[in-house]
Amino acid sequence: MSTGTDRHRSRLLPNTAPWRSSRDFRLTWTSGTITLLGSVFTMTAIPLQIADLTGSPLAVGAVGAVELVPTVLLGLYGGVLADRADRRAVALTTEIALAVLSALLLVNALLGSPMLWPLYAAAGCAAALQGLQQPSVEAMIPRLVPHDQLVAAGALLSLRWSIAGLAAPAAAGVVIATAGVPVAYLIDLVTFLASIALLARVRPIPSARDAEAPRLKEFAEGARYAARRPDLMGTYLVDLAATVFALPTALFPFLAQELDALWALGLLYSAAAAGSLLAAATSGWTERVHRQGRLVVLSGVLVGAAMVAAAVSPTVWTVLLCLLVAGAANWTGDTFRTAIWNQSIPDELRGRAAGLETLIGSAGPALGDIRAGGLAARYGIRTALRSGGLACVASTGVLTAALPALWRYDRRTDPHTSAVRAAHDRAEATDGAAP
Repeated sequence: MSTGTDRHRSRLLPNTAPWRSSRDFRLTWTSGTITLLGSVFTMTAIPLQIADLTGSPLAVGAVGAVELVPTVLLGLYGGVLADRADRRAVALTTEIALAVLSALLLVNALLGSPMLWPLYAAAGCAAALQGLQQPSVEAMIPRLVPHDQLVAAGALLSLRWSIAGLAAPAAAGVVIATAGVPVAYLIDLVTFLASIALLARVRPIPSARDAEAPRLKEFAEGARYAARRPDLMGTYLVDLAATVFALPTALFPFLAQELDALWALGLLYSAAAAGSLLAAATSGWTERVHRQGRLVVLSGVLVGAAMVAAAVSPTVWTVLLCLLVAGAANWTGDTFRTAIWNQSIPDELRGRAAGLETLIGSAGPALGDIRAGGLAARYGIRTALRSGGLACVASTGVLTAALPALWRYDRRTDPHTSAVRAAHDRAEATDGAAP
């Protein structure tokens, strides 16, 4: 006999229905998780190898600049491609190309005198490929699970990011320190091969609009659709406010110095991921939320407030607690943003909407590090943290007032969600009736 405790526990644990009901979702989730875990090894190894070859912090920082432009430009085109081509084919082709890049990095690392330029070239090419891939991967999900499981699917997808962000950096650091950079690239290559094998088993997901070659100007159609929906624009802009103002990872090394806790630098980097993982592990409640826009807004406010608290915290432990809270709040906002996107954006526009998400997800953190670094250089670390947190809270409030449709969004009554649900049901009925 189940007890009350069992029922409460089941309400907190993540809903694994998408895993159970969709073989293709299981394959896609596992493939993506393996890729994320392996990619962290390369993302850790490239900056360390550049630092070893040049001894220049500026040379290491230039990796971000090399990655930003290809991600933005190819993310836009990738969104158009996702609405024109077979999304699974795009994901698989780019995954193979990323594996080739890892192999080339491994060859370069094994040279007697590794060259510097391949590291920048690989970083830029990988960013371009990921920009192409990400919209197709995100646009696949609504085609893989029933409409009423999209919230649970989003929570499970966020869970894999949390796992990779918490576990992989520490493992990568240990491997590089003990076995060397080439082993890190080898691990990434092996994980890509495993991911490719899984992704190849996912059924094709063709587009109904694949008769013509994709054109970048089609992205404007997706942007116009988003502009006509204040609730949708609100999700994008609240996300941008949080990443620009309240997630200043570039300041962590200097914050550790100020706190006289260089030993805690790794903890500062992983605290937000730990908060995300904790939230994801207790995400059963998310499916009972209908007014999802309110959770997007409240999560943005909480992220900003946590950064303000971190700015005035006297010890490294209270700072870590604040970052833990910020990570959990950011995970919550991401989960409900993804739910709104997947539930309410028509399939024929989903790829381009995902391209816009990729653009914001890439530009926001980069702009945030520039903002935080500039303010910290002039006014100090604490001021940069505090002002960013306050700006996040204030901008989220302004956006909510300017775009009240986000606060009012209710998945039970939203007409866009109802239309997408009806189209999803018709497609499932057609597939079921097919011989």
